[in-house]
Amino acid sequence: MDHYHKIKVFSCANSRYLAEKIASALKLNLGVSSVTYFSDGEFQPALEESVRGSTVFIVQSTFPPIDNLFELLLTIDAARRASAYKVIAVMPYFGWARQDRKDRPRVSIGAKLVANLLQAAGCDRVMTADLHADQIQGFFDFPVDHVYASSVFFPYIHSLQLENLSVAAPDMGGAKRANAYARLLECPMVICHKSREKANVVGSMTAIGEVEGRNIILLDDMIDTAGTIAKAADMMMQKGARSVSAMATHAILSGPAYDNIARSALHEVVVTDTIPLRNCPQQDTSKIKVLSVAELFADLIYKVYNYQSISTKFIF
Repeated sequence: MDHYHKIKVFSCANSRYLAEKIASALKLNLGVSSVTYFSDGEFQPALEESVRGSTVFIVQSTFPPIDNLFELLLTIDAARRASAYKVIAVMPYFGWARQDRKDRPRVSIGAKLVANLLQAAGCDRVMTADLHADQIQGFFDFPVDHVYASSVFFPYIHSLQLENLSVAAPDMGGAKRANAYARLLECPMVICHKSREKANVVGSMTAIGEVEGRNIILLDDMIDTAGTIAKAADMMMQKGARSVSAMATHAILSGPAYDNIARSALHEVVVTDTIPLRNCPQQDTSKIKVLSVAELFADLIYKVYNYQSISTKFIF
């Protein structure tokens, strides 16, 4: 990496665990930064080394609380005002992605607002994984590198050596993802049809496809309260499935998620480290396995910085 514009990788506070692994994979030292907190809750990020003329990558997933998004915006602004050549936001988890359209009157389109905020802060490019809706890429007026965690999940799936494997979508919206996995794994697909009583509360659910005697892997982009995957796993086991596991890129795991997973028929839940697991000793995490996306994003950063093609990363 001997370009005139030097590469520098920084991290916001709550994604440092991942940024350190990304920087290590790139054989770089993580940039030195700090955050000053005021008694009223205001905070001010600072880059503690020169970035003048550098290509700056800032790692931060924008999971709750809102501070994570705002810290990213302030850090982008700091890099831009420090005369960085380019400022690239590395957002393994892109928050507010579920607000991608007006699905009822008088609601916001949060994903578009976040895109506008990133551009206003001075961001030149965004890198992210498994957006909740692919069309969010069109909300930006600058390049978006949208990759998939399939390159992390596929080797793990093959290592399981499961017989009678089927992949399943927990809802109709995930059918495209499940179909892509089914095609590449050369196995059947199952689709779950659900009705919601209200947000985060699943009503009835049924399965479309062969379930009996199959080892099922449920695929999704995120797990929030885990109500859907828990209900889907229980329903499939009742229909005669041999085993049911789940794989999802973003482990939001809010509210009763850990209890829902622990009490369900799920054999295993495989997630990535785009979001850190909550450090709660009382939570049962015995069924949860975490795979890292650090190598995926390190490779992406390397290729973008060196003007190499990243098309091989655009597989499901």
